[in-house]
Amino acid sequence: MSDRFDCKNCNESLYGRKYIPVKEEPHCIPCYDRLYANTCQECKEIISHNAKELFYENRHYHENCFRCYRCDRSLVDEPFTCQQDALLCNDCYCNEFSSKCVACNKTVMPGSRMLQYGGSTWHEDCFVCHGCATPIGAKSFIPDRNNYYCMPCYEGRFAPQCSYCKKALTKGGVTYKDEVWHKDCFLCTCCKAPLAGQPFTSQGESPYCVKCFSSLYAKKCTGCNSAITGFGDGKYVSFEDRQWHQPCFKCSRCSVSLVGSGFFPDRDEILCTDCNNDE
Repeated sequence: MSDRFDCKNCNESLYGRKYIPVKEEPHCIPCYDRLYANTCQECKEIISHNAKELFYENRHYHENCFRCYRCDRSLVDEPFTCQQDALLCNDCYCNEFSSKCVACNKTVMPGSRMLQYGGSTWHEDCFVCHGCATPIGAKSFIPDRNNYYCMPCYEGRFAPQCSYCKKALTKGGVTYKDEVWHKDCFLCTCCKAPLAGQPFTSQGESPYCVKCFSSLYAKKCTGCNSAITGFGDGKYVSFEDRQWHQPCFKCSRCSVSLVGSGFFPDRDEILCTDCNNDE
């Protein structure tokens, strides 16, 4: 007698029948399909051994079931994407989920280079400067109403010019006497020290730091011979052609403060009422 040649699962003879080996053990076609064939994700039917099978992300499909969920177009050899387990052709995906370019009103295709700003989307080549029409790309730009400008165009059209260097002022500067300066350009007329954030004063139209103004123009206190600048304890008293810091305006003999009180001049001295009466 010859050896038996049976299906490993159902034990039926395989002589004269087709079979499929699994780990070198023969299985008849019905047993193989029942035990090992995959189930189609779409129609939920078995994908038999002789059917063309497509595989995507751990899911299996009959060739004819591998179609767009929206338009039913076959996706075999077509680009597609997956949205919440549904297969979509590129056209349906773009119509439903992709943004529209606000410049040309065409769909921004998945994977294409784009720019987003203020809730709007552009093709990279459509996001251009309103002044020179050059694509802005990843370069700096400045929005102005509904238009966008590259830095050179904005500076040339809109930005105020620094009164010192005549270059565009695009961010925080200094305003003085209705003119603007870069912070680094607003300098003392005499020593060229930066004045931004520092106390300063002016002589005519020119700004000066306190030190230079005191040296060049400030009056001297008759009491301490220091400059009266108007800064800090800047209040002062003036009488005839003499000036005093308020703390320095006191009786020449008893040193009592004369601010707000009557006083009497006596040649180069000033006297309180008591000292004047003692004479």
